[in-house]
Amino acid sequence: MLKNSKYNKVLTVILVIVILGIIALLVYMGIDYYKKSQETSESDEILGKLDEYLNEESSGTGVLPGGNTNIINVPVNDVVQNTTTGSGSTTNQLTYKGYAVNGKIEIPKIDLEYPILEATVDTIQVAVGFIYGPGLNEVGNNVIIGHNFRDGRFFSNNDKLSKGDKIYITDLSNRRVEYKITKKYITDANDFSYAVRDTNGKREISLSTCTDDVSGRLVIWAEEV
Repeated sequence: MLKNSKYNKVLTVILVIVILGIIALLVYMGIDYYKKSQETSESDEILGKLDEYLNEESSGTGVLPGGNTNIINVPVNDVVQNTTTGSGSTTNQLTYKGYAVNGKIEIPKIDLEYPILEATVDTIQVAVGFIYGPGLNEVGNNVIIGHNFRDGRFFSNNDKLSKGDKIYITDLSNRRVEYKITKKYITDANDFSYAVRDTNGKREISLSTCTDDVSGRLVIWAEEV
């Protein structure tokens, strides 16, 4: 009888631990789902504002939220956000979570659409980032990086892309350029040679993200169609 009592107590403790574990897991999943939903909603909102501006830009009335028509489309290292230029005017780009938006990227194959921000440690936590090149949709190679969180966000599904798949880049001049993937490979995490390749006068892009095991980099090359 004593043995049964001890046995029942042990089972009760185990059951309580299992229930608490399930509750903790459900809470974690709920928080994670809410966080992803918020990120998606915020991303959709800024993309909507960008599309609205670009549509107005096409008709010659484009004004970024805030009423500023002084639009800059330059390499990431030259982007100045909410500062005064030498002429005394204010450069006030459309921003997402406080960071300047350079354009957007669309990859239909993996149902991806994100604003492209200037790449920093902080910005690539909330979107994809433009890290190197002459400027979005300019002649040469532009490098866009994104995290692989293995949960569908950012460039997590880049491994599902193949040669021939299409990528669309829209810049702040409302140029929407179609690119076709020409190469996909894994390289060392410290390899950045692909960024400085000669494009022979073509518009090209490189997408870079971590491999699933974080041991290397998955790099995708694409050129203008």
